[in-house]
Amino acid sequence: MATAPPLPLTWPAAVPASGVARRLAPFLAVWLLLQMALPWSWDRDRMLAAGQRLGGQGPAGVAALQATIASAQGRPEAARLQAINRLFNERIVFAEDIDTAGQVDHWSSPIELLARGAGDCEDYAIAKYFSLIAAGVPSARLRMVYVKADLGGSVRAHMVLAYYPRPDAEPLILDNLDPEIKPASARRDLSPVFSFNAEGLWQGTGAQAAGDPVARLSRWRDVLAKARAEGFV
Repeated sequence: MATAPPLPLTWPAAVPASGVARRLAPFLAVWLLLQMALPWSWDRDRMLAAGQRLGGQGPAGVAALQATIASAQGRPEAARLQAINRLFNERIVFAEDIDTAGQVDHWSSPIELLARGAGDCEDYAIAKYFSLIAAGVPSARLRMVYVKADLGGSVRAHMVLAYYPRPDAEPLILDNLDPEIKPASARRDLSPVFSFNAEGLWQGTGAQAAGDPVARLSRWRDVLAKARAEGFV
């Protein structure tokens, strides 16, 4: 299998996707309107209730998450990134969806992930995204990024969370493969394909998408709804 091309020194800035965005425009219009109508925050009681309902490691996980969010709020954003990234990388064990959810491709909400104590790369990125927003980081500075990851010569689809301190800045990468937060230029093993958040969708530098973007967007809508029900409002 071919080795993934090296990551450019600067990942794409906030430039709308061309073909992909046009194909997804009808879907984007609906959930973006819903997204912009609601403020981002967090509801302590709903989080606790979700942890109790899901059981397993849920109650302890929610307690740890709430303590981390509360201590991170008001601190510099770099400290918030470190706290949330460390919480999920240390608390969650990597496992494939088929083993944790009984499905080939399942996107877990943050409390689902904490209750199971295990998840895959998408679950890590999604949980960090919602938790950082709850800690006060603007969602416009965060993107889930599909990448091709070179794992010692074996290339596979992977997801990371990127943080852009400014729209034109090189992003910092939060990843479960490497627990250290690094600038994109230091992650030569990653090649971006496309990225998205609650505000939009962007084309990366990869030649092909990692799967069907329409199907993945449907999962994103589902996980948005689940996260709001859990108290990420």
